[in-house]
Amino acid sequence: MSFLSALQEKKSKLKPTDTIVTQQDGQKFVESKFEVKKINEVTHGFVVDTKPDDIPAKIIEHLYLGSQDCCELEVLNKFNIKFVLSLGIEASVKSPYITYKFIKMLDLDSIDLNKYLPDCISFIDNCLNCKENVLVHCNAGVSRSASVVMSYLIVQNKLSFKNAYELVKKARPCIRPNDGFMIQLRKLKNN
Repeated sequence: MSFLSALQEKKSKLKPTDTIVTQQDGQKFVESKFEVKKINEVTHGFVVDTKPDDIPAKIIEHLYLGSQDCCELEVLNKFNIKFVLSLGIEASVKSPYITYKFIKMLDLDSIDLNKYLPDCISFIDNCLNCKENVLVHCNAGVSRSASVVMSYLIVQNKLSFKNAYELVKKARPCIRPNDGFMIQLRKLKNN
C-alpha cells in the first residue's frame, strides 16, 4: 500500500468534529467542517482567575515574595507590609501609608540583572534594617521577583546560589526564574 493510499484510508475513518470558539468579547461559535454557527451564550472572553495568588511567601524575617495579587491593601495590611518593591508591573492600588518603589524590568532571558540589583538590594536592605516588612513582587511572583530576592540572599546574606534557590523554592514552590536569570544567579558572587 502506498503512503497516499494509507493517508486516504485514515482520512476516511476520521469522525466529524465540532469546535467551540470563544472570542475576546465573550461571543461563542461552533465551527464544523462546512459552517460556523453562533451560540446564544455569552461568557467571559478571557480566563477568569478564580484562585488569586494573594498570599505572600515569607522568605526570611521581614522579606516577602509574591505576585501582583499580593498588592491588595487588605493583604498588605494583614501581613503588616510597609514597603513594596514592584518589578515590571506597578501596584494597582496604593496606600499613603505604604512606600512603593517601581523598577521597570522585563522578564526576558537577555535582561542583565546587574543593571537592576543595586537599586533593588539597597531598597530591600533599608527596609530590613528598619525591621519593616517588604514585599517584592512582579506579575506572577515567579521569575523577576524571585530572582531579585535570591540575588539579595546571595549578595547580602552570603548564601550560595544553591542555598538561596532552595530557601526561596521552599517558601514559594512555584518560582521559576527564566533561563537567562538562572545563568546570572549562578554566577553572582556573595561579596
